[in-house]
Formats: sequence, C-alpha cells, structure tokens
Amino acid sequence: MRYQALISPETQFYQHPQPLTLELGGTLTGVQVAYRTWGQLNQSCNNGVLVCHAFTGSADVEQWWEPLLGPGHCLDPTQDFIICSNILGSCYGTTGPTSINPLTQALYGPNFPAITIRDMVHLQAELLKALGVKQLRLVIGGSLGGMQVLEWAVLYPEMVAAIVPIAVSGQHSAWCIGLHEAQRQAIYADPHWQNGYYTQTPARGLAVARMIAMNTYRSWDSFQMRYGRTYQANDFRIANYLNYQGEKFVERFDANCYITLTQAMDRHDLTRGYQSYTQVLQSIAQPTLVIGIDTDILYPPSEPEELAELIPNAQLHWLNSPHGHDAFLINMTELNQSVLEFRQRQTDPFTPALAWH
Repeated sequence: MRYQALISPETQFYQHPQPLTLELGGTLTGVQVAYRTWGQLNQSCNNGVLVCHAFTGSADVEQWWEPLLGPGHCLDPTQDFIICSNILGSCYGTTGPTSINPLTQALYGPNFPAITIRDMVHLQAELLKALGVKQLRLVIGGSLGGMQVLEWAVLYPEMVAAIVPIAVSGQHSAWCIGLHEAQRQAIYADPHWQNGYYTQTPARGLAVARMIAMNTYRSWDSFQMRYGRTYQANDFRIANYLNYQGEKFVERFDANCYITLTQAMDRHDLTRGYQSYTQVLQSIAQPTLVIGIDTDILYPPSEPEELAELIPNAQLHWLNSPHGHDAFLINMTELNQSVLEFRQRQTDPFTPALAWH
C-alpha cells in the first residue's frame, strides 16, 4: 500500500505575527505560510527533517516525492518529524503575488517586493520555531529546493545536522539566468499582458515560458527516446507535448509568481560580503550528500563536482539518467536509496553549539 494512502495530511497555515524583513529592503506584514507535516516531534524537539520543494512545487511531498516518504524510506515519519512549507512568493498558500496586501487590501500582483532565497529560508526558520523544532536532522531539496538547502547550512549551522542539495549549484550561472530571462520575456511579449496583469485568458505568454522551461528540464536523449520525430494529430508529438504542458501549467500557476521566483533564483549566490564564494562553501561543516545528474543541462556536472570538492565533509552521488534535470523527480527509487544510505551513515548524535540563539 502506498504511504500516501495511509496518511495524507491536511495543509496547515502559519500566520507570522511580526513583519518579515526582506534582504533587499522593505518588509512584508501579515505573512502566511502553507505547510504540511508527517510524523511527530519528539520530546527533545530534535528529530526535524525539512524538505524544500522546487520552483513550481508545493508542500505536498506525498504527491511529488512519494517513493522517498514512508516507513523505512529516507523520509521516515516513524522516526522523523518531516516538514515541508510552500515557499515565499509562490501561489500555493504562502504569501506571494496572488495574496492580498493587508496594507492596501488589493492583490500584490506585480507590486510584490523582490525576494531572495535567504528570505525564503528565514521565513521557514520562523515556521520551525513556531512548531517547536529545535534541531533538524536533515535538510533536503532539489533545484530551487537545493538552493534553500545550501542557505540553511550557512544561515543556521547550529540547527542543521546534515544536508542533501540535489541538482543545484551555489551560484546561479549566466546560462540559467539567460534561460530565465527568455522565459520572462515570453510573458512580457504577450499582447494581453498589460501593467503586470493578463487582460484575457488563456495566458499564452506564461504557457510559452513553461514550454521553454520544459526543454531545459529534460535532455536530448529523453526527448529522442520518448518522442523522436513521430507525429500525432498532424504535428510532431514533442510539439503537442510542449503545448499541452503549457496549457496545463497556466491552470495552476501565476505569471507574477513565475517572474518573482525566477528572479529570486537568479539572485542565488552563497557569497557573503565578508566571504568569497569559495570561503562560504569551505565553511559548511555539516555532512553533505551532493547529488548531481549526469545529463542535467541546467546544473551540469562541473557544478555539483565543485560543491563536493569545496564543502569539506561532502560526498558526491550521481543520478545517471537520460531524463536530465528532472531526474530527481523521476529516478526516485535510486534517489531514495542513496539518501537512505547517507542517513544511515550519520550515526553520531548532533549537538549544536547553541540552538536558536
């Protein structure tokens, strides 16, 4: 029986009581966080496991990472208190462009402030405090989730025992930034996109942005094996697939959230004003499992290799897959096994110097 058939928790909501100060300036008031949990927090409040979702994901881990979740799996609710929250700036229950600005009683829309990965992590930390979590056994996530994982290790080293960043780098590359800019320009070029809103639907610009992105989430081999040059309904099957993905995406996602989150990803850079990129990575002391994907064109092998080389207590595992970047959402049986083995090797209890100072 699938674990989600045994337990599918309700989404809960945390209302942050204080204004959230943003890294790039300004504050957000009345911030809400949508989250789900699995398992129970132990008496020592030190069995937390934080799952960080990817770009257009949500807190519903049992829907998109089911093979990793369950008794005996790497995310084991009989042992861990597992938390996943929808990220700041998204459209699945946490404050973002589709939320009402409590100061104006109008949608934020294009007026939502610029945010960073660090803002997302600081808000997650506030949620964990409210839930009573004092220590995290593990922080894990892929892509945008991996960016959060790395920031957790740097921002809250006293809280985090081990990390698993997947399919990610410590700095967003010019390649990734360029691809995101092309996607944003697809939204801006839509004649029905005016002053930050669509004047009519469907949101074709957002659909095209998603089509561009889908090409980067897979690989040459993946598309060739699945579609090749075959036809369907008088067009190439790959063209039909991309159009279908775009049409489905606009039913569930918001263009201003898309812009906000891609810009936050482009700002991703572990460098601090007082430390270089290399120095920051060398300061990460937690046991680290870096997972790279050999066919990933967004974060090619050189980037996970760099993380593993510079983080002192890191090991590197490859997902050898034809599926490109999305392999961490496809090759999940292998992913579960590698993370499970990594966690089983972390036998020493974690004693932070000072929790939540």
